[in-house]
Amino acid sequence: MEKCQERLKQYLSEYGVPFQLGRHREVYTMQEVAAEIGEPGRFVAKVFIASADGAPIMLVLPAPDHVEYERVRLFMGAQHVERMNEERFRVLFPDCEIGAMPPFGNLYGLPVYLDRALSEMSHLTFQAGTHADYMRIPMDEFIRIVRPRISRFAISAEPVEAEA
Repeated sequence: MEKCQERLKQYLSEYGVPFQLGRHREVYTMQEVAAEIGEPGRFVAKVFIASADGAPIMLVLPAPDHVEYERVRLFMGAQHVERMNEERFRVLFPDCEIGAMPPFGNLYGLPVYLDRALSEMSHLTFQAGTHADYMRIPMDEFIRIVRPRISRFAISAEPVEAEA
């Protein structure tokens, strides 16, 4: 949605972060986004909202990967971690289409956890509030301004290759 994009552009500009904004055909999975923009899935961030001991958290991982709840639980020292129902987290992102939230939980009052595999990439591509808009920023800038906690909590769904 426009309001989410405006919020992101203002935030990134405030911190001097270079970004690219693009559009693609409306799609609903991050693997489809990757295919639409010709980007390997390992560079594209999937935002996953979970509940850790009842509190919402944002997990950011490569598009093809899956969350390993036990790893998240152990890393956080939580008793229970589970996927949060969309109806429960919809209210947390009022300016985004559901499922198209950017990986900036800090702008929405949520702690952000970044999977180590994604943190090692040169850049980060993510949905910008809609199912047809995306942004790309340097990974080091994302880490600098969001300050996510980094851990390996995803199960890789594709073999990892070295960047060219």
